Amino acid sequence: MKNQPEKSNDSTHIAARQATTVLGPRIRARRRKLMLTLKAVAERAGLSVGYLSQVETDKAVPSLGTLAQIAHALEVELDYFITTPRAATALSRASERPQFSLPGSTLSYEAISHDYPGSELSSYILIVPPGYTSETATHDGEEIIMVLEGEIEQSLGDEVIVMGAGDALHYSGATPHRWANHSDKPARMIWTGTLSVLMRK
Repeated sequence: MKNQPEKSNDSTHIAARQATTVLGPRIRARRRKLMLTLKAVAERAGLSVGYLSQVETDKAVPSLGTLAQIAHALEVELDYFITTPRAATALSRASERPQFSLPGSTLSYEAISHDYPGSELSSYILIVPPGYTSETATHDGEEIIMVLEGEIEQSLGDEVIVMGAGDALHYSGATPHRWANHSDKPARMIWTGTLSVLMRK
């Protein structure tokens, strides 16, 4: 993790602690507030009931993309579940960008996109530890990934693609996909997508 000003580090650690303690219970509480069944939310999010139940009980850790689908199904913004400091402008400095992670996950994120009226893209730098494999996902929209360091194996439908530093892939979210780091070193990649994280009325 890059050096950061002391004040920025403090706020990052606070945000990380908040983000790593409330995911499952907050999803369940929001679902119950809307008086929705697990089945109803799972259908909205394009997930299985069993998997959503595991997420609610913190037995499974969703990727950021899957969490965006759950947020959409529950009619909230992604930030409802992940509390991270927001930049005052769309510029983010490499030395000041905080990292955060989802509960129970060894995967870390840095937000490089910014929420503003009319924005459609979400973009993050992912720090992928050795041995990490995401769940298989399908959803509306599209994604682009670009490997910055290390090696990523991307499964796209029946195709398996090994990607190294500088390699990029653009694909439809409707194609079943997942990615993994099978090497013995951490990998860094940029993920950008048009997943809906806000239910627009």
